[in-house]
Amino acid sequence: MVDAGPLIFGGLAEVAEELNSGGGGLTGLQRTVEVAAAATGATGAAFIEYAHDSGRVVAVAGDLGWSLGRPIDLIHPTVRGLLQYGSRVRELPSSLIGMSSGPQPDGGDLHRIMAAEATAAGAGVGVLAVSYPDAEGAADEQQRAALGFLASFVALQYGLGRGLPVYSEDPAAPPAAEPFALLGPDLRVRTWNPPAALLTARPAEAAIGQRWPFPLPTGDETVEHRLASGTVIEIRAARVPGRDDLAVSFRARPEQPTDGRDLFIALTGHALRTPITVIRGYSDTLVDHWESLSQEDRREAITVVGQRARELSRLVDRLLNAVGDDGSSVESATLLPFDLVESLSAAVDELNAEQRRSLTVSLPATLPKTRGDRASLVTVLAELVTNAGKYSPNWVQIELTAGADPQTVWFRVSDRGIGIQPEHVERAFDRFWQQEAGDQRTGGGVGLGLYLVRRIVERQHGWVSLRPRRGGGTVAEVRLPRADADGPGEA
Repeated sequence: MVDAGPLIFGGLAEVAEELNSGGGGLTGLQRTVEVAAAATGATGAAFIEYAHDSGRVVAVAGDLGWSLGRPIDLIHPTVRGLLQYGSRVRELPSSLIGMSSGPQPDGGDLHRIMAAEATAAGAGVGVLAVSYPDAEGAADEQQRAALGFLASFVALQYGLGRGLPVYSEDPAAPPAAEPFALLGPDLRVRTWNPPAALLTARPAEAAIGQRWPFPLPTGDETVEHRLASGTVIEIRAARVPGRDDLAVSFRARPEQPTDGRDLFIALTGHALRTPITVIRGYSDTLVDHWESLSQEDRREAITVVGQRARELSRLVDRLLNAVGDDGSSVESATLLPFDLVESLSAAVDELNAEQRRSLTVSLPATLPKTRGDRASLVTVLAELVTNAGKYSPNWVQIELTAGADPQTVWFRVSDRGIGIQPEHVERAFDRFWQQEAGDQRTGGGVGLGLYLVRRIVERQHGWVSLRPRRGGGTVAEVRLPRADADGPGEA
């Protein structure tokens, strides 16, 4: 293997210079991830930032570029426990980022993952992971040392702040807060951490050496169990790579979060009044002046009423979805195979005239079918096109493209507008968040569009991401599972 030293220190020199000048943030994190791939001889790399009880891929490189924005299950023991007990750098199952072994969406193969946790001020902030295409290989000491060093450098960036963590309004929860147990081949407890003792009211001295006292899941499923106290716990388990031990994580079933309805009502009043005022004005004009209006004027007025009525209908759907049930998935029976090209073409026809004039459609003749909720595609496309136009002066040209890979079918909405700062690519999906664009912002809104898009797409076991476009502008990408593939796993 090539000496990793020059790759690491040469690559990180520019990051350090930016940090010294007061910069950093997601740009520095992205560069560090790129260095991680090169310095460890990996074909791909990603950083998964911890959130309250989940995580998300916030920076990517190489063959893992497709996973940007993907939600990650961080209660899985391969993440929550294995990185805390034993070696700080571990080789883990590829299910760490929700993928099966074999061909991956960007055309490479994935069979091995090496990961290291980044810890700042005593709390885990995320996982730096690199991927390899060979099934039988193993990381050498130099690769492990390089990844461990780079994870520490990531932790340094988080300690300085400068736009990190990405989810600044949803503080990271250290993995140590998750109850965790390590079981031997006989299912007797070998490790029982303090959070496990606290949740179950069973001290370590009473648990270690005893058989596991609760149900155990098989595979990647989650099982629930009600404790004597009445608390319902969710249990996950995974085999420790290269050993017969079983890693088990569990937690109290989370309560539904509050939804901020007062803020919601205050912010949406104006958005509702605007189309209603237009509809009422044109309707009154038609009623009061029908005879004096020309046929062309009548047709124009009716067209505007219809357009605004459709906009109002979409807005009402957005608002209802935004305050509805916060479930992250839908019943599998409601997710059916459909033709993405045909559905996107139909969704384009539903856009208003101004949006269609700004949109260049470059779709392939055919694509593999995806699995999801076809009806929701109209809402997703309308929101992405609206967002692109809203932050683009004079509705600059917007492009719609699509494609497929071994596991997903995707489409992209790309523009040449004012672009998006790297530190905003995840915040843009927060409810009620809106980019400050000054005079360049051409539309109103309440900051629910991208929030709703992510919600709809992730309910269909897909994901959506934003990224700055090379040469200026923004790219929004939606990925949905192929109907004819096992898929990259459900997060």
